[in-house]
Amino acid sequence: MQKSLHIRTTVLPGGKIEIVNDELPVGESVSVVVLHSSSTSHRSAVDILNQAPGQRVFKTAEDVAAYLSDERMSWDC
Repeated sequence: MQKSLHIRTTVLPGGKIEIVNDELPVGESVSVVVLHSSSTSHRSAVDILNQAPGQRVFKTAEDVAAYLSDERMSWDC
């Protein structure tokens, strides 16, 4: 089973990052993923949906409510 290790560190001069952990076996091959906090953009769910291919079916909450109401009425027929 793969273990994961989450460490927050500071970039050193020259763009260097140092990871020190006694649980890492000497000579073991590891993968390192670096997430740069300033490159993370915060987008709302609406922004993400607007960029998705196609268009949203419902533009407003009222559109959803009207659709659901019509759908429920069709069940009684």
